[in-house]
Amino acid sequence: MKPHWSLLTACGLAALALAGCGPRRPTLHIYTWADYIKPELLEAFERENRCRVVIDTFDSNEAMYAKIKAGATGYDLLMPSSYMVKLLRDQNLIQPLRREWLNNLAHVDPDYLKKAMDPAMEYSVPYMITNTGIAWLSDRIENVEPSWAVFGRADLKGRMTMLNDMRETLGAALKFLGHSLNTRDERELAAARDVVIGWKRNLAKFENEQYKTGLASGEFLLVHGYSGDILQAREENDRIVFAVPREGTSISCDDLVIPATARQVELAHRFIDFLLRPEVAAENSDFIGYLAPNKDAYPLMSEKLRNDPAVFLPPEIAERSEIIGDVGDALSLYTRMWDEIKAAE
Repeated sequence: MKPHWSLLTACGLAALALAGCGPRRPTLHIYTWADYIKPELLEAFERENRCRVVIDTFDSNEAMYAKIKAGATGYDLLMPSSYMVKLLRDQNLIQPLRREWLNNLAHVDPDYLKKAMDPAMEYSVPYMITNTGIAWLSDRIENVEPSWAVFGRADLKGRMTMLNDMRETLGAALKFLGHSLNTRDERELAAARDVVIGWKRNLAKFENEQYKTGLASGEFLLVHGYSGDILQAREENDRIVFAVPREGTSISCDDLVIPATARQVELAHRFIDFLLRPEVAAENSDFIGYLAPNKDAYPLMSEKLRNDPAVFLPPEIAERSEIIGDVGDALSLYTRMWDEIKAAE
């Protein structure tokens, strides 16, 4: 999950601007997806708290987990997807939140919390909700069905990409086959693996970062991507169309969590509370194209965002979609299937 492409540059400039302010300014180290916070909001937080914010990025939950599990320290805030939060919690890699430092929790949408893995927000606070779908250039290809079956089109061979994400891409195949994307059934997973291997023959590559710019430029004609990414790419090329497949899709929420080894624990709480302000959540959602599950922010969001079916899914599609969940011991099955997909010719 990610959006505006200039964020890292802007963050770097902000950091340089503050570098001469002396060593007394605390530094908040955040490990997150690329392009995931509006730069002006980062600058506002830095001014308000007389601190620096340093961003480091990951491109998949699994890469983030591997780094933290291997003992990486120095991070004060992480933004993993909810299913990964449970694993981090079970392995004592994150710490419980101090609710007395979070005055804005009341703004979190209670309807979302009914579905959340941590509804009491003991260890995590929901940040942004996204779904995945397919996007294409309407002036370059015709007759695109809103179905995961589109990746079987040989006429688009070499001009399509799918996400380099085990749960998202296997999940797409599972939905295509009519299965739950959280299945633990080895036969269903094997069938999904075979579908993805078939799709792979038509792909340029599995890609998490450059697919959005590639679509906007015409390098790729059709992609599997995150809704927020596509909305941002559409600002560069208004011929981009986004649709959620009729079979349903994955819905995921990235959460705000504090690592067990965090040094700036209070400052991390302040940043979480800052992001929960309705006006901040609305501005951030409008910028990055994802939905902050903040009930008091919804009326403050732009009309364009509120009326976009890529953000607020139509009921019939939402009914067929699922939140990516923890699959327990079956995670090893997913990993094996994904490895076999990557190794396949």
